[in-house]
Amino acid sequence: MESRLDFFNHPLAGKVLRHINSANKVVADSTLPHATQELVKIRASQINGCGFCTDMHTKDATAQGETQQRLNLVAVWREAKVFTEAERAALELAEQGTRTADAAGGVTDEAWENAAKHFDEDQLAALVALIAIINAYNRVNVITQQPAGDYQPGMFG
Repeated sequence: MESRLDFFNHPLAGKVLRHINSANKVVADSTLPHATQELVKIRASQINGCGFCTDMHTKDATAQGETQQRLNLVAVWREAKVFTEAERAALELAEQGTRTADAAGGVTDEAWENAAKHFDEDQLAALVALIAIINAYNRVNVITQQPAGDYQPGMFG
């Protein structure tokens, strides 16, 4: 399987990716816990059917010390006892923020208020940005049919 477009090496697409990557770096450097960031990226990528990002973020999470049990349960986090209340709030916000077309009204007040109980304003800003950014990456990879499986942690710097 080959990608429809080599988005990583195309001149115009490369400029777009550099801007998205810059925004992602701001979030990565925020006080939003890195484990939470990876869980959110994994869950949004699962919902969007992005094999490339699911592969990348499960491998990155593993490299950062995440357990296989928690990674196995991300898709069914509501029924799993292995996530903190803060992580659960972030996963709910990620799901609702990713499925905006499926939910009339978008993100519920309840989901927002629950996240606000666990994260300060800077972390909420980072979480909102992260959800938007991972959805952008997912869409690029799904549209171009970026193949999954070859990612190695750290390969993009």
